[in-house]
Amino acid sequence: MIDYTAFLASLADGPLTKWRHPISEGLQQRFDSLQHGDLERWQASLNKLPSLDEVEADLVNGVTLRSRHPLDAKAQTTLEEGLRGLHPWRKGPFDLFGIHIDTEWHSDWKWQRVAPHIDLRGRRVLDIGCGNGYYMWRMWQAGASMVIGVDPNLLFLNQFEAVKRYLPNAPVWQLPFTLEALPEPSNAFDTVFSMGVLYHRRAPIDHLLQLKACLRPGGELVLETLVIEGDEQQCLLPEDRYAQMRNVWFLPSVAMLERFLARAGFNDIRCVDLNRTSVEEQRSTDWMRFQSLPDFLQPGDASKTIEGHPAPLRATLVALKPGG
Repeated sequence: MIDYTAFLASLADGPLTKWRHPISEGLQQRFDSLQHGDLERWQASLNKLPSLDEVEADLVNGVTLRSRHPLDAKAQTTLEEGLRGLHPWRKGPFDLFGIHIDTEWHSDWKWQRVAPHIDLRGRRVLDIGCGNGYYMWRMWQAGASMVIGVDPNLLFLNQFEAVKRYLPNAPVWQLPFTLEALPEPSNAFDTVFSMGVLYHRRAPIDHLLQLKACLRPGGELVLETLVIEGDEQQCLLPEDRYAQMRNVWFLPSVAMLERFLARAGFNDIRCVDLNRTSVEEQRSTDWMRFQSLPDFLQPGDASKTIEGHPAPLRATLVALKPGG
């Protein structure tokens, strides 16, 4: 379905050499076993995207692609039809050859809050739960030498490929795996991101230990997750749903989250951002036409979810693996 030849070749040397064979086998097994009712439609949409030469990328303020040769009306229409066939678009926005994809999330706002606190120059980066790859393009622009993202969602993979096909030589790759399905990482990564994942984990400490195992000694974790206000004893465990999400488990206070990280063996732990998610940052759009945050808050009281929990508050913490 997707050609990973160049990616596998990039693993020939360096700390990820041991990944080459198991990743190749894992991809073969993953694609051989694919069963998804929408996959054929997504692939048809991806294949509809026009071939373009002399593509220029502007990734400084977002993810913008341009062609030195303006698209004619037919190509523009075909491009938009192909991109709309990959609905819903959740992370972004993207500007692709004159078409603005107004995604559910203003992910550019989150990146603006995170980017000042990290240095990715020359670093090998792993992005866990990477979605459609929006942040990976920003990571590469920030100087990362290689960015690998993992996410089992096949729609997100096809959305990533919609951009990757126009930047085929970029050292940015997305694998349709979970973190648990990856081979032993051999302490290979300089920076590991886990953004919007921890609260979906039934065993948050285990997740942090898995992330630490991916880092080289002295490597950096960037962790973003839902939290609540309170001291180091405070944690919310929803009885059922949180903001209409079923698979939300632990929402700790920042102080408790810092303790989680310390117990997992991280040091130099610091909270670099605390932000209440607004209905301007997450909302329904023409490119994501399902319900979104405004529908998940109590009418007349945006401080609470529809279930009565505190409204989404997100913290970003940075921590180091000892050593190095």
